[in-house]
Amino acid sequence: MMDDLTTPTIAQSAGSQAARPFDLEAIRADFPILSDRMNGKPLVFLDSAASAQKPQGVIDALRHFYEHGYANVHRGVYQLSQDATEAYETTRETVRAFIGAESTKEIIFTRGATEGINLVAQSWGRHNLKVGDEIILTEIEHHSNIVPWQMLRDATGIIIRVAPVDESGALDFEAYQALLSERTKLVAMVHISNAIGTELPVAKMIAAAHDVGALALVDGCQAAPHRPLDMQTLDADFYVFSGHKLYGPTGIGVLYGKRALLEAMPPWQGGGDMISTVSFAKTTWNDLPYKFEAGTPNIAGGIALKMAIDYVSALGFEAIMAHEADLLAYAEAQLAQLNDVRILGGAPQRAGILSLLMEGCHPHDIGTILDREGIAVRAGHHCAQPAMDRFNVPGTARASFGLYNNRADVDALIRGLLKVKSIFG
Repeated sequence: MMDDLTTPTIAQSAGSQAARPFDLEAIRADFPILSDRMNGKPLVFLDSAASAQKPQGVIDALRHFYEHGYANVHRGVYQLSQDATEAYETTRETVRAFIGAESTKEIIFTRGATEGINLVAQSWGRHNLKVGDEIILTEIEHHSNIVPWQMLRDATGIIIRVAPVDESGALDFEAYQALLSERTKLVAMVHISNAIGTELPVAKMIAAAHDVGALALVDGCQAAPHRPLDMQTLDADFYVFSGHKLYGPTGIGVLYGKRALLEAMPPWQGGGDMISTVSFAKTTWNDLPYKFEAGTPNIAGGIALKMAIDYVSALGFEAIMAHEADLLAYAEAQLAQLNDVRILGGAPQRAGILSLLMEGCHPHDIGTILDREGIAVRAGHHCAQPAMDRFNVPGTARASFGLYNNRADVDALIRGLLKVKSIFG
């Protein structure tokens, strides 16, 4: 029972937010951490590609659930459990609408995009692929969309082909098409590169894959927070993304799969909630989506994910994309004035990710000095070592934008880079 009649229910705490204007100062005020200081300087957070900060509504939803609404889902007949189940399943419908899926049965909750890809590899892959079958990846994949397929290759004898990108980081589409054949069973591609920001022509790539009878899986971690998604238009067979990059909690993600494919796939993990009946002689599986959701899920994370999606949806992707495109153009113009700084990649279709190199300075040194100025960037290979190898660099210093960043953040980055330059000459 709630502690008093004025305390909102779980469902209310996870309810939709009304549409709002893109007021950047008001938006920044929604993110408590942006008022913090780091090393005595105002925090400039430029690492949203790794994990985005959380608005107050997401934080409040997590706290409210643990303080006033916690119970396990799908199991209890008592009111607290029923309320938790309703709130958790409401998020599933929110995700369905957010990505334009046909049914909530196509929305599988996972720990993150990585688990979603592994689920497809181990369930669909192990039961549908054989020696000599081929999978196509691209040169700019995240490790999470490389390693699971290598593990599957080592277990089954399939072949992995790699579609190249050009010097700008854009896909060589003709080379990609040349790799497609009747042996191709799956194309697994990133929607937007976390390492260099390239936005691949995924709809065109999916259509080409389907033309040869192959399926298509898309890693949408960098797209979900920055681009509108519609699975009916995109026609992906599988699509994955993580909540923590979408201004939501860690430990919650989504695997979308076409219902017919998911129906035919066996469970990946066994345990509670994914079963219909259990005996020592035989176990039968639960219906979708629960067949793939063994054990107690991240209930609080699932409920709070709805708040994150509602937050982004209320702002609208038209406004978000326009704001982030302006930031990217402004940053590129400012960086162009720094002769010793180079941006890795530069594909025509890009998101707000700047992978930076400075002559005579290791990316880790750039990151360390910027940190002293209160500026958070990522330094290293960004879990995309093959992409770094493609461009013959060990790593970069990466600045990535979220909807809460402003031009002052870019100005701070430029001042920080000038300080790096002054130290290293």
